[in-house]
Order: sequence, then structure tokens, then C-alpha cells
Amino acid sequence: MRLVAGGVLVVAMLAVAPVPLSAQEPPPAARSEIAADEPAGRLAHGYVTFYNANYEEAAAMASALLAISPDTLDALELRTSATLFRLKAILGDAKNKEKAVKACAVCADMLTMMADDTRHAQALARARLKADATDDEARFLLGKIDLNYLWLQLGPLGKRAGWDEYWEARRSLDEVLVKNPLHTRAKVARAWMDYIVDTRVPWGTKWILGGGSRKKALIAVREAAIAAREPLARAEAGFALWEMELREKNHNEALVVANGLLMDFPENRDLVKFVAANQ
Repeated sequence: MRLVAGGVLVVAMLAVAPVPLSAQEPPPAARSEIAADEPAGRLAHGYVTFYNANYEEAAAMASALLAISPDTLDALELRTSATLFRLKAILGDAKNKEKAVKACAVCADMLTMMADDTRHAQALARARLKADATDDEARFLLGKIDLNYLWLQLGPLGKRAGWDEYWEARRSLDEVLVKNPLHTRAKVARAWMDYIVDTRVPWGTKWILGGGSRKKALIAVREAAIAAREPLARAEAGFALWEMELREKNHNEALVVANGLLMDFPENRDLVKFVAANQ
């Protein structure tokens, strides 16, 4: 699977000059040609749409792929990610999450789809791993989709739920990273788990979950953003780095990352707004 990116993503680490990543991506003119390659090109275009913050459209693209091939784990990961971020955008920082969900005309259907997609993806990935214990793509996607569900519970819904998914995601991602420490997407997902546990979970529960470290998570994501070469992994690491730098109030570093991301994702309204406000 290839994700088309039209520019050079720039990331930064504290006290380190911005480092341009791989400059050998297809030029913008190749974008439509690769996107026409079915079904990988359609999936790639769905991820580009997702990172341009067009979450509803990205979910629709994933749905079109799943209508043809319902057991495509990559498409399920895209749709759960797009649904998660759409719910984050709709519910925002509402103090009464339950009330906000009830007031949302589309949230109930999205939550049902998220739950169904999570269960379906879990069953698919577990079956693939039972048939082939070396299937690290299935192992990673199982962990990533579990993480999306956990993030939904602790974030937009404000619930203390998803613990089965937490343990499965942690185990799956750790196993992938033991075999391949350079697996960028697994490293980013695992870093988010550390960050979420440290910042969203009460101290007592945090201890039960094996702790968590926002500092460790930020270091891991900075490393991943510097090392990433494959476009999807690079985008995932870059956006994770931007969001963590923002959460840590490292605005100068966040601005450098945002400017780099805009080269590949100029339609992302959140990036455009942030850069315009901080230049």
C-alpha cells in the first residue's frame, strides 16, 4: 500500500534543526495516476483525504472499499480512524459528554459503526494470527484498531472503558516492535498509549495499566518522525508529533512541524488555522 505525498515533510526535535525527510516521493502529477490504481490507490487516496482533515469523506472512501471487500483490515483501520477524529471534532471539549452525544444527530450511527468495525476487525486479525503467527501486518492493525477504540472511550466519550482493547493493543504493538524496532506506525501507536495513560487515566488505574509516560511518548514520536520514510508512516508520525507538541505547549516546535505538514496536506484546515495564527 502506498500513500501519495506531494512534498517533503519537515519535522523537528528540540535543539535540533528541522530535518527534511525523503525527497524522492512521486511528484504531484503522479498523484492521480497512482490514485487510480485499484484498490491500493483508492485506499492511499483515502489516507490523504484523512490527513487533510476531511474525515467524513475519508470514512466514505473506506466504506466504498469495504462494500467491495468487507474483510480489508486496512480499510477498517482507516474508517475507525476517520470516525474517531470526526467524533473528536463534533464533541470537542464538551463537559457533559453524554448530553453532547445525545444532541448530535449523527453520533449514534457513528458510534454503532465504530463498535461494529472494531469487533469485525478484531475477529479478522485474530483469525489471521491464528492461521499465521508471523503475520505482523495483522498484529499491528489489531493493535491500531484497538487503540482507536480505547482513544474513543477515554477521549471524545470521556469513559473509563476499553481496557480489554488496551491490553490487546499493548501486547500486539510490543510484539511487533520486538521483531522490528523500526516499525514507525507501531512505534507511534505505542507512544500514544503511553501518552494517553499518563494524561487521561487516574493515578490508581494508571498504575494498574503499567504506568505511562508523556515524556517517553514525545521522545518516541520525535524519533519516529525523523526516521520515517514511507509516506503513510511519515504522515502518521508527523501529525502525532504536532499534536503532542501542542499538548505539551511547545508552540515553536509545533509550528515547525505544522509548516512541514502543510507541504503535503495543504487542505488541512487545522494546520492552516494554526500556522496563520502563529506565524
